[in-house]
Amino acid sequence: MSSNITLIWLGESPPAPPDWALGQVISAPFTLQSIQEQLKKQIEASPESFILLWDSTLEQPDPDLIARLAERPGDIWHAGLRLGMGTLPKTIDFVSPTWMLNRDPDPGVEATSWRLSLRVCLIRTEALRQLGVLNPHFNSLAGAGLELGHRLITRGTFMRHVPSLVKHDQIAEKLPFIDELRFVSAGYGKFWTLWALMRAILTGHVSLPQGLRTWQKVNRESFPPRTAVYRRPETSVEVPSQASVSVLIPTVDRYPYLRTLLKQMREQTVRPTEIIVVDQTETSHRDQDLASDFADLPLKMITLDKAGQCSSRNAGLLASCGDHILFIDDDDEISPDLIQKHLANLARFQNRVSSGTAHEVGAGALPENFTFMRTSDVFPTNNTLIQKDLLKTSGLFDLAYEKKQRADGDLGMRVYLTGALMVYNPEIDVLHHHAPSGGLRKHKARVITYAGSRQSLFQRHLMSASEVYLGLRYFTPAQVREAQWISVIGTFSVRGSPLRKVAKAAIMFVLLPNTIHRLQKVCKEGAEMLKAYPQMTSISIRSEP
Repeated sequence: MSSNITLIWLGESPPAPPDWALGQVISAPFTLQSIQEQLKKQIEASPESFILLWDSTLEQPDPDLIARLAERPGDIWHAGLRLGMGTLPKTIDFVSPTWMLNRDPDPGVEATSWRLSLRVCLIRTEALRQLGVLNPHFNSLAGAGLELGHRLITRGTFMRHVPSLVKHDQIAEKLPFIDELRFVSAGYGKFWTLWALMRAILTGHVSLPQGLRTWQKVNRESFPPRTAVYRRPETSVEVPSQASVSVLIPTVDRYPYLRTLLKQMREQTVRPTEIIVVDQTETSHRDQDLASDFADLPLKMITLDKAGQCSSRNAGLLASCGDHILFIDDDDEISPDLIQKHLANLARFQNRVSSGTAHEVGAGALPENFTFMRTSDVFPTNNTLIQKDLLKTSGLFDLAYEKKQRADGDLGMRVYLTGALMVYNPEIDVLHHHAPSGGLRKHKARVITYAGSRQSLFQRHLMSASEVYLGLRYFTPAQVREAQWISVIGTFSVRGSPLRKVAKAAIMFVLLPNTIHRLQKVCKEGAEMLKAYPQMTSISIRSEP
């Protein structure tokens, strides 16, 4: 049992602390300043230990549970959702409304959540040492805790909401608007703070006079940019020798790319149990020699006469026999240790989903938040390994996206809501060619990309009907509307010289009525999709080829 967990017993006049065999006990007032001081002291005194913050008005902590949590590979465990922190702060809906991690899991499920409460929180002190303690600008403990949780999870720590830490659900106090605005300022910067203020006023969340007074105060405060990234020590892990992996590759008339990928599959340091190729190419154009040319591989060919990204992957999943599924695209190039790295990622963190990077040919450098290991808020089907039994709970791909975008985001959301830990590791990478034909291009579903719109003066990357459908499935209509307004703002953005930026802004201003009209149209289409979908297949787990 761990014996390096300091209990900080919080309360104005707290009762006697419990017997605590796991480390020292410190009684402290339940104030922001007091908690801040104690956290700093513990970081200096014991950088390799844990700190347990505990509200003395709640039931006493269970030392056995706390010790078990501290033995896990994660960094923060809390009971924020059961203590009323769900959906807070309101202002995040104005800047990241349909972010996967803005959708709270069921409070009764152990799951990833950044909405921590300082009332009950076990923290690895190394995470605080690297990423900082509480922000002193906040008036409320709830606001400071939410900002800390958001900072910790977006900069690389693993956080889990553990409902068994407390016995009863509680309602949190309402956040003051100034702390809601500080949250945005600390995490998103001044532009988005002003945007959140404007949307808060226009939606009636705050009055105009109060909003302006609050913004003036927050604008004078200094919130340093979040540049630090959590660096965890390297550890060697053993890949399970009995791991079975089914590789799933849908394809539509991309045989030169597919053959390159299959040749690289021959070189894998961990041999896949099977490689399932779901060929949707028109019969007259099919490569009849593919199976014989790769007879040395455990190749399983499935042919479909009708192309569809969801039905093809579902067919492959239903035919699979591995304990793990590796989703990969037919126009990917891979390193010999791709499967080994994914399995090591699972073994190291006891997570159930491992996602990696896809370097897009010609796309330039990765966004900064894709350059370090972190909790995954994406589910890229061109480089993700998942434990197959998760799909029994989540279901397979929703046929609503058969010829549309965001099938991966929908399945990823359902997997996340099961409580599964999803880890993104940029060291597990593939090269993605973005072949000019096949895939979603066959259905003309991916005509304008986000990156492409930022290079063009005339292109607009707006929400599609399937993105609206995805939003309405998991978020409120108000959150989807905010996402649409953010996509409108995004149309004014372009890379390049100041002259290009001015030109893009002028062009998009002229096109603004048309932009709004298009969004209204796709919003109706997305809402109509809800009448016919979701349509998802369930899966039974097979263990034999």
